[in-house]
Amino acid sequence: MSVIKLKKGLDIKLQGKPVEKITELKLSELYGIKPDDFRNVTPKIIPKVGDKLKAGSPVFYDKNNENFIFTSPVSGVLEEVRRGERRKILEIIIKSDNELEYEEFNTNGFENFSREQIVDLLLKSGLWTRIVSRPYGIIPQLEETPKSIHVSTFDTAPVAVNYNFTLKDNISEFQTGIDILKKLTSGDVNVNIDNKITDNIFSEIKNAKINKFEGKHPAGNVGIQIHHLSPINKGEKVWTLNPQDVVFIGRFFKTGKVDLSKTIALSGYGVEEPQYYKVVSGCQISSILSNQKTEENVRIISGNVLTGKKTEKYSFLGYFDNTITIISEGNEYEMFGWAKLGWNRYTATSFFLSKLRKNKEWKLNTNLHGGKRPFVLTGKINKVLPMNILPIYLIKACMAEDIEKIENLGIYEVIEEDLALCEFVSETKIDFQEIIGNAIKLMISEMGV
Repeated sequence: MSVIKLKKGLDIKLQGKPVEKITELKLSELYGIKPDDFRNVTPKIIPKVGDKLKAGSPVFYDKNNENFIFTSPVSGVLEEVRRGERRKILEIIIKSDNELEYEEFNTNGFENFSREQIVDLLLKSGLWTRIVSRPYGIIPQLEETPKSIHVSTFDTAPVAVNYNFTLKDNISEFQTGIDILKKLTSGDVNVNIDNKITDNIFSEIKNAKINKFEGKHPAGNVGIQIHHLSPINKGEKVWTLNPQDVVFIGRFFKTGKVDLSKTIALSGYGVEEPQYYKVVSGCQISSILSNQKTEENVRIISGNVLTGKKTEKYSFLGYFDNTITIISEGNEYEMFGWAKLGWNRYTATSFFLSKLRKNKEWKLNTNLHGGKRPFVLTGKINKVLPMNILPIYLIKACMAEDIEKIENLGIYEVIEEDLALCEFVSETKIDFQEIIGNAIKLMISEMGV
């Protein structure tokens, strides 16, 4: 088996890596689903406030496609629908009844199910919405048959979750999930693993093509992996899932229940003891932090520091997120910071003396150290993106909303997370991820997806 070695990239050594210790938490009082976690979805609530729900009960569907059903992670009652401007639904909140009662689905004999039967059950259980279709990073259409499916089993982002640890007791469910996914494509199901991990729990997975990768971040990004295995051309569809969602699918077909319990990482130097917690998807973040001390003036991020979303203590874990990261807010002014030699200041280049401290773990905060600046073609951004595209020219085309150039420069191969590291090292302070996201919305609108 060959190893794909990526030369470009950057590992950001951040303090706060979680220790390999798992604490199982009792059920949170409240759980939430945030429609903004999904692209191109307009929610329509099914139950009324106060209605009883089971784990796996329908909560809302997409107005654009009524087959896309989103189900409750726990049993309880629909507590509240929080709305923002123009009555936009921000959060759908379920009050747990402190026990798990499940909707029952008939999955007996699933080994012999047809593709149509599997799709029907995935839709009814809400697990279809755990699949991401590229290009654009959206829920796949029912008529799609992807040319391949990809699962990245490792995350190279700073202090991110270690799936080789969190899923070590779920490998049977993972295997079942892969077997199910294999029936959904005429191509390969690719399980992409980190070659540097010894005794990798995913290396013996059957019914899949195992691909080994080696390199710095973003080597763990599934979009980078797809680019090196089978780039996406216009008109092609490729599906991706994170390994925890593969486990959800496998568990569902083995038990007939939508059991969304999982192990997540609480990371970052802003928390006293970074570690792992066993929770149910969509839990209130305060239930995880209740037994932890945090620094003052911190930012809570649902996800990793590069791609996660800023959130609040009483909000909820993101739909696809398996990490909560806590770092300093970084809103304190630094006098003449630009004039210092930078022995204690992180650098991604050789500009500061800190470049000599190769093994130091840093306490990076959210300070941008300046405002937006013009693009300067220094080549720094190209050095951290292991893809055969021109990121600066793609970003400029997206800002100009030039659809022809956006297509030609590689929009089919990227979503926001693939340009996150470029955004981090860029001197421009421009939000590359927001620009890519807006360009994808434009493409969806123009292409009628």
